[in-house]
Amino acid sequence: MTTATAPFPIDIASYKPLSLDPTNPTLTDEQRQTLKANIQLCRDTIIFFTATGAARGVGGHTGGPYDTVPEVMILDAFFRGAAEKFVPIFFDEAGHRVATQYLMATIQGDLPVENLVNYRAANSHLPGHPELGLTPGVKFSSGRLGHMWPYINGVAMANPDKVVFCLGSDGSQQEGNDAEAARMAVAQNLNVKLLIDDNDVTIAGHPSSYLKGYDLNKTLTGHGLTVLEGDGEDLDSLYQRICQAVTTEGPIAVVNKRKMSPGVEGLEGSIHGHDVIPLKLAIEYLKGRGITEAVNYLEGIEKPKQSYTYLGVSDKVGSNRNVFGDTVVSVLNGMSETERSNHLFVDSDLEGSCGLKQIREAHPERFVSGGIMERGNFSAAAGFGMESGKQGIFATFSAFLEMCISEITMARLNKSNVLCHFSHAGIDDMADNTCHFGLNNMFADNGLDDAYETRLYFPADANQMKACVEAVFTQTGMRFIFSTRSKVPIMLDGDGKEFFGEGYKFTPGKDEVIREGTAGYIVSFGDALYRSLDAVERLKQEGIDVGLINKPTLNVIDEDMLKKVGAAPFVLVVEAFNRRTGLGSRFGSWLLERGMTPKFAYIATHKEGCGGLWEQFPHQGIGPEGIMSQVKQLAK
Repeated sequence: MTTATAPFPIDIASYKPLSLDPTNPTLTDEQRQTLKANIQLCRDTIIFFTATGAARGVGGHTGGPYDTVPEVMILDAFFRGAAEKFVPIFFDEAGHRVATQYLMATIQGDLPVENLVNYRAANSHLPGHPELGLTPGVKFSSGRLGHMWPYINGVAMANPDKVVFCLGSDGSQQEGNDAEAARMAVAQNLNVKLLIDDNDVTIAGHPSSYLKGYDLNKTLTGHGLTVLEGDGEDLDSLYQRICQAVTTEGPIAVVNKRKMSPGVEGLEGSIHGHDVIPLKLAIEYLKGRGITEAVNYLEGIEKPKQSYTYLGVSDKVGSNRNVFGDTVVSVLNGMSETERSNHLFVDSDLEGSCGLKQIREAHPERFVSGGIMERGNFSAAAGFGMESGKQGIFATFSAFLEMCISEITMARLNKSNVLCHFSHAGIDDMADNTCHFGLNNMFADNGLDDAYETRLYFPADANQMKACVEAVFTQTGMRFIFSTRSKVPIMLDGDGKEFFGEGYKFTPGKDEVIREGTAGYIVSFGDALYRSLDAVERLKQEGIDVGLINKPTLNVIDEDMLKKVGAAPFVLVVEAFNRRTGLGSRFGSWLLERGMTPKFAYIATHKEGCGGLWEQFPHQGIGPEGIMSQVKQLAK
């Protein structure tokens, strides 16, 4: 684990362990002052060490863990004062609030405080979501919203004589999983206590504006829970309500109203508080608190840079996830209003990450802010696209494709026309780490041989993304376009010209020769393609004449290209998808079915992540060095 060399600039040792008895709902003056001091200390610390992520460029989240410090301090005091009554784990549905877990692991002595400044850095064991077994003191894994409450129901069943807490949010409660969990908790009278941060903020906006009718109190009460609602910043009220929840049998939700990032100038009440605090605001906050050593530390951080120079690509880079939205807007602009009415865009709170923001701004009448409800939003898009001539357009992160498999099957059976953009595919730039890897995207192609057409596309750069969207936008059937979180460089041909530039037309189902070769071929796609090209160029310099094939349509066999590579001495598939379920797991079978027997291997993501950004590729052995090593083994 990476450790810092400078001392941690905030005195965590000044934290005062407090023991509280939930049967006494009134705080003494001394207890109140101790709680307030601990809350302030922890909030200062969260601002500081999450800001190190901003300074290094690995991002993170500040507002959520900052918000919920009062609840966590009370729970810590309960765990110390009446340990036998509780499962002493700060279970949290919002995995991005991982700063809470790291801070408490430090306070409890499991994690050296100096390590906190390596927040989200590669190989630091402090990824953007908690991972059990990776970080000392972290006691559960979490990441995808709506997945913890159902799990915690089971924990409560395993510990019937103890209280189990679940830190929730108004965002996580939008997920359908939590509705199912609520019904189970009520039916079984489970001793689960939810502490819900209701700040009316999610990534894309304010639920009170985009999700009319959504009310936590009414929703949870309707499921049969007792709801204790109040001001999350009123410490005495908060403490009294949590005590009432603990001393009352059955599932209870303590809903805590507060603004996002209370007291943080420039962030309070803003959707920007959901993300990592900007470095400038963190410095201003810490200066205002008089914590000058923390300010000096932040000002001294140098943002690490990727120093590797890739061959075969230009210095220009493009954000494919945003090119998707830009291209769709261009296509829509060429339509009449009547033609545009045949297209409906459904967002799942990630419009800024998936390129849908541009579409909402250009054509708001065709846009639905669906909230954090991936399954229902996908199905709504599919239902709109059931009628011939209409199509639904849906977008979210690739990691969440797994959540929509059943809905995808039903859309296929109903012969819906759906265009899906799943961004954040693969592993690149994924400091959130394993839970947010987009690995199992081939699951979308789960129909039968005679099923309604499904196509999976993964363009290699911004030029090909534009050409791909233009080519498939008006196709019928199910279309899935993947993009990465990271920006990718522009691919060049052997003469140094943009490979997918002027005059290029995307042909669905056709593979493309990026470089010819006689020793064997690498088959790749997406952001693995430019890394493969770099390896090819370097291998050629060493006298190994390997070729490179781009397979932008992942689930269609190009018989001509398969015959070509099948006649070569070897074939190596390189991808960032799951080695168990990706293209490589199919490609060898395609060759054998046709009687082709070149040496064959495939390398892909096969182990949990290391955090950080570009470091994820070499960690999996699929960076240029790993590719070159595998080629040399095959070329023997």
